[in-house]
Amino acid sequence: MKKVWKNVLGITLVAAISAGAAIGTSTYLINKNQQDASYAVESEYGFKQPVRLANYNTVAAENIDFTVAAESTVHAVVHIKSTTKASQEGRQYIDPFEYFFGFGNRGYQRQPSPRVGFGSGVIISTDGYIITNNHVIEGADELEVTLNDSRKFAAKLIGSDPMTDIALLKIEGKDFPTIPFGDSDKLKVGEWVLAVGNPFNLTSTVTAGIVSAKGRGVMAGSGDINKISSYIQTDAAVNPGNSGGALVNTKGELIGINTMILSETGNFAGYSFAVPISIAGKVASDLKQYGTVQRAILGVSILDVKNLTDEQKEKVKVLEGAYVADFATRSSAKEAGVEVGDVITAVNDVKVRSVSALQEQVNRYRPGDKVKVTVDRNGSTKTFTMELRNMQGNTDVVKGVGDSAELLGAAFSDLTAKQKQQLGISYGIQVSGVTNGKFRDAGIQKGYIIMIVNDQKMSSIDEFEKVVDKVLKSNSEDKVLFIKGISSNGRTRYYAIDLAQ
Repeated sequence: MKKVWKNVLGITLVAAISAGAAIGTSTYLINKNQQDASYAVESEYGFKQPVRLANYNTVAAENIDFTVAAESTVHAVVHIKSTTKASQEGRQYIDPFEYFFGFGNRGYQRQPSPRVGFGSGVIISTDGYIITNNHVIEGADELEVTLNDSRKFAAKLIGSDPMTDIALLKIEGKDFPTIPFGDSDKLKVGEWVLAVGNPFNLTSTVTAGIVSAKGRGVMAGSGDINKISSYIQTDAAVNPGNSGGALVNTKGELIGINTMILSETGNFAGYSFAVPISIAGKVASDLKQYGTVQRAILGVSILDVKNLTDEQKEKVKVLEGAYVADFATRSSAKEAGVEVGDVITAVNDVKVRSVSALQEQVNRYRPGDKVKVTVDRNGSTKTFTMELRNMQGNTDVVKGVGDSAELLGAAFSDLTAKQKQQLGISYGIQVSGVTNGKFRDAGIQKGYIIMIVNDQKMSSIDEFEKVVDKVLKSNSEDKVLFIKGISSNGRTRYYAIDLAQ
C-alpha cells in the first residue's frame, strides 16, 4: 500500500511541475513577443505579427484572468482623430446693428469650423498598418493617430470598404506594438471577450463581456441589401469612440473590430456588434494588396429558411440554412449543379445557419478560389465544388488605382475578350465599383466603360493609372481627366474630372 501511495504522489508531483513549467513558458512567450519585434512573422493576412501561442485551453469563468489580455492589447489600440475641412463658401452673416444703423458693411462671410470626429483603431502590423471602421474616417481630409504612449502620427488612408465598414490606415515607423489575429470561427457563444477602445475620448479603456451571438444580421439603417451583415454580438460595454477598436479573446488575440451598438439614446444599452476578424482581416489584406476588395460571389439569390413562404417550405426538410431562390446570369453555383429550392448548409465543412453566416464564409475568399458547398435537397445531402467569381462573372483581379484610389473613389477591372466582343470594341476598362470620391461626384456609375482618357486609349488598368499619376504630378494648375466611354445603357458619355485638391 505504501508503495502505491508513493507512486501516486510521484505522478502528482511530476504533473504539477510540468503544469508550472508550461504556464511559465507561456507567460514568458507572451511577454517576449510583445517586447521584441524581432519575433514578428507574416500572418495569414500578410501583416507582420508576433508568433501566436498554441495549445491554449479554456478554464472556468471564475478562474479567468483578464489582466494579461488587457495589458498585451491596450498598447496596440490607438485613438483616431478625423478632420474634415470646412467648405470655402462661407455663410453670409447679417449683423443686425450694421443692418439697421448702417455702419460700414451690412454683413460679412462667416467661416464655418472644420468638422472633427473621433474613433479607435488597431495596429495589426509592426510597420504601422492600422485597421478601423470606414465610418470613423469617411470623408476626412486629415487623420491623426495617437498611440497609448501619447505619440502622435499623421495617418495615410490605404483604402476603405463601406460594404463591411472596414478601412486600412498606415503610419510611418517600425516596431509598433500589435495584436495578433485570432480565429473568430472558433469563438463560442458564452465565451469571455474584451472590448478595447477610446469611448468618449477616454483612452485605453477595457470592458469585459461575453459573446451573445454569432453571425448576427443587423440592418444599420442604410437598408443596403448588398451590405455584409454578419456580426459578433457581445454585451461588453461599447460607446461612441469605441468604433474601430479591438474585440479580443482572453488570450489577447484579435477576433473582431467593434463597429456599432443598438441604442435609443446613442450610448451603450447592452448590445454591441463587431465585424469578425475572418472578414475584417481579409478586407484589410485586399486593401493593402489591391487597393480595393476582391469580393467573391456564388451567384445565387438567397433567403433565410425561417423567412420562406408556405409554398417554398413544402420541400424544405431542414430548419436552418440559406435557401436558394434564384441564380445570377453567370452563376458558379448553378453551373456546379445547385438547384432552386436547395438549402446551403455548409461551406468547406463550416456549418451555415443563415444568410448572414453564408455571407461571412464566402467573403473570406477571393474570385478564383474553389470552395466545397453542401446543400440539402428534399432531405438528401449533396456536395458541390465550385469556383467563385466576381460581380462581373469572371475571376479577374479588381484593382484600385494606386494612391489615387481614395481620391477617385472607384475600383476598376480589365475587360474580358467576351465583353469586348459584346460591346464591339477592342480596348477599354470597366468601373467595377464606386464609393465617395471624384467619380461619384461627376455622376460616373458602376459598369461605365472608360475608353479614352486625355486623348489616350485605355487598354488596361495600368495605363489608366499612369495617366492619372501623370496628371496629379504635373505642374499645371489644371489637373483634369477628360474621359470618353460607354455607359451601362450603351450610350457614349463624356466626363471632365478636376483632380485639383
